[in-house]
Amino acid sequence: MARIDLRGDALPEGSALRDLLPRADFDVQAALEKVRPICEAVHHRGDAALIDYAEKFDGVRLESVRVPAQALAAALEQLDPAVRAALEESIRRARLVHREQRRAAHTTRVAPGGSVTEKWVPVGRVGLYAPGGRSVYPSSVIMNVVPAQEAGVESIALASPAQADFGGLPHPTILAACALLGVDEVYAAGGATAVAMFAYGTESCPPADMVTGPGNIWVAAAKRYFTGKIGIDTEAGPTEIAILADETADPVHVAADLISQAEHDPLAAAVLVTDSAELAEAVEKELEPQVAATKHIEDRIVPALSGRQSAIVLVDGVDEGLRVVDAYGAEHLEIQTADAAAVADRVKNAGAIFVGAWAPVSLGDYCAGSNHVLPTGGCACHSSGLSVQSFLRGIHIVDYTRDALAEVAHHVVTLAEAEDLPAHGAAIKARFGWKVPESK
Repeated sequence: MARIDLRGDALPEGSALRDLLPRADFDVQAALEKVRPICEAVHHRGDAALIDYAEKFDGVRLESVRVPAQALAAALEQLDPAVRAALEESIRRARLVHREQRRAAHTTRVAPGGSVTEKWVPVGRVGLYAPGGRSVYPSSVIMNVVPAQEAGVESIALASPAQADFGGLPHPTILAACALLGVDEVYAAGGATAVAMFAYGTESCPPADMVTGPGNIWVAAAKRYFTGKIGIDTEAGPTEIAILADETADPVHVAADLISQAEHDPLAAAVLVTDSAELAEAVEKELEPQVAATKHIEDRIVPALSGRQSAIVLVDGVDEGLRVVDAYGAEHLEIQTADAAAVADRVKNAGAIFVGAWAPVSLGDYCAGSNHVLPTGGCACHSSGLSVQSFLRGIHIVDYTRDALAEVAHHVVTLAEAEDLPAHGAAIKARFGWKVPESK
């Protein structure tokens, strides 16, 4: 892994500090022009375009894009009992956490006879995406479906790429996870085609109000293409882990956690921020045997750890380390320091924070109860991970009596005239015989 030494000199502020930190090349704008014709083909040709693109990109000719109900039932019946038990526990814990995120309507009495109520209404229909490229991600099914269900979304559909090895169906573990969650509307569609299917609708799939879920650059580009037409969660880029550690951290744990994210993708980012040169040395030594003992070495882990997006960043102390990780805004941030909980409490920017030696990112990926659909590429500085709130809309209900309006009418008219919008004021005056009541 590369080293970035930020010791000795005062750290710069804002973007100047961000520019010193590693980040993957992920040009969504360039990909946008390549997905545009794909999206428009789905718009104009519907299911036929989806079938053609599945043959082109996934190597299988589909008879139908929608997965038949019997395939979902069969996938669940044939699921390894140990995998089923693990998925059920993941679902149980995710429901516990996400159920607590529900919001209740709240009414504020602004004045006698005047109130504003904020009620929370779920979107009507969502299209959820579960990737199916280098790996299979039933956990992403859970992380998308559970918050949508807990928000009260009535219509939930899920798409995952067609797999030639399974007769054009999505991976059977994906289908089994859908069955466990009670999702019976599932489509064999991947990448930009899946997003376009949900955005425009086709003969077999009604359009959705919102699309969520992680994916590759083509999914991110398609989400950008449809921003404004449909709601999206985020333009997810390559996965990231940042670890803020001091001399108390165990290099075995740190190395293992860096590798755990590097195995996702050759563009995955693994960043260690530490004030201990000794820990940095120990982690580098520990990486070699751990990498050699695992899978996906040459195609994912080595390119990820040696790429420009990954580095060991040396700082003068934990305070400086906090400034660095806040500037970085990691998708996943581990705190492996003395008094880790207190240090974690000071973090401002992260998709999710993992406190201490016994809360690795892998726990959050599967069974912590937290959501693993998180902002990447520094977007944690302004965005949150997927949650029940992602699927809710706050609507204000304004309820005023005649007397309550009369009390504030002169202010409304004054502000309308100050903005040179006299008709706004006239809408108030019309209710009082064109004479604004005097304030009491």
